[in-house]
Amino acid sequence: MKLARDEPDIRVKSMRLVQKFVIAALAALLAAQPAMALSRVKDLVSVEGIRENMLVGYGLVVGLNGSGDSLKNAPFTQQSIQTMLERMGVNTRGQTMQTKNTAAVMVTAKLPAFAANGTGVDVSVSAMGDAKSLQGGTLLVTTLFGADGQIYALAQGPVNIGGFSAQGEAGSVTKNVPTAGRIPNGAIVEREIGFNLASEKTLKLALHNPDLTTASRIASAVNSYIGAPVAAAADPSTVQLAVPADYKGGVVALLTDIEQVKVATDTPAKVIINESTGVIVMGSDVRISTVAIAQGNLTIKVTETPEVSQPGPLSGGTTQVTPRSKIDIDEGKKKMVVLHEGVSLQNLVDGLNALGVGPRDIISILQAIKAAGALQADIQVIG
Repeated sequence: MKLARDEPDIRVKSMRLVQKFVIAALAALLAAQPAMALSRVKDLVSVEGIRENMLVGYGLVVGLNGSGDSLKNAPFTQQSIQTMLERMGVNTRGQTMQTKNTAAVMVTAKLPAFAANGTGVDVSVSAMGDAKSLQGGTLLVTTLFGADGQIYALAQGPVNIGGFSAQGEAGSVTKNVPTAGRIPNGAIVEREIGFNLASEKTLKLALHNPDLTTASRIASAVNSYIGAPVAAAADPSTVQLAVPADYKGGVVALLTDIEQVKVATDTPAKVIINESTGVIVMGSDVRISTVAIAQGNLTIKVTETPEVSQPGPLSGGTTQVTPRSKIDIDEGKKKMVVLHEGVSLQNLVDGLNALGVGPRDIISILQAIKAAGALQADIQVIG
């Protein structure tokens, strides 16, 4: 009777042990899997129509301490000064001016989306002529034009530069770029760009990094959050978004809500190479087929040790220089590394490090692997 009563207890304990083991195994499995990074929709896309616009203008910076444009190399500076003075009622035609205290500059700015009249905008000022420095200068009123030729802002104010230039009779010193500077809030918006966001019925979300998988995931995440099929991936760079007619708060509230939705992004396998600096950036999905790599350094050293040949006494000969060349060849001793099918980025880096090669040699090796068809990634060379 006692054994019969203990049998259910033993079974319960056994089931609990099995459950604990299964839970521990699942926890270990999940912990072993790499965590997928999530990004907000706000950081992945921009809304069509909500964008900055480029502005540009031509102006004069005055008040320089002899570091402005020269009349010989920048005659347009004198022409600009004469035109400006004529507008103020001063006739200087036919006169020769000293322009060393003035510099002709290009003024650029970005007009933010929905910028209202009277809003301040930062501007950048860059010298056009042979001015040495814009330090201490003041930009005179400059009209800033958009791509359509319309005036959208007016700029003026003291120029702030992040460098300096000093020169003496025997030397000079320059820090950073003294011929370019900024004027915080140096421009005032005079014309608004009309865009009625609240009246839009459909919107386009443009991906910063076009990718079909990421676009589909954004559409799925937005639909799941809204609870209706309002989003659809039109192509790798665009997600179409239909604004529900009964959405509380309208378009602005809809965009505010979906901006915080988090999505797991997907990136293609790509290797970025900057040959000028030797920088190499490889994505985590880069894979290598079975390939053997051997890298050796070939060094050829040529040493010239000319010898002087003296003629014998009373021989009537002349002194001759006989060239002697010594050539040393060092092929170096390097190991061969075999990378097997489907190795990861870490295996690739470990294998190349085992060869003891530097970044510039790695660039050549990666290009050779790609040429052999063993690198499952795109190589993009920049710089």
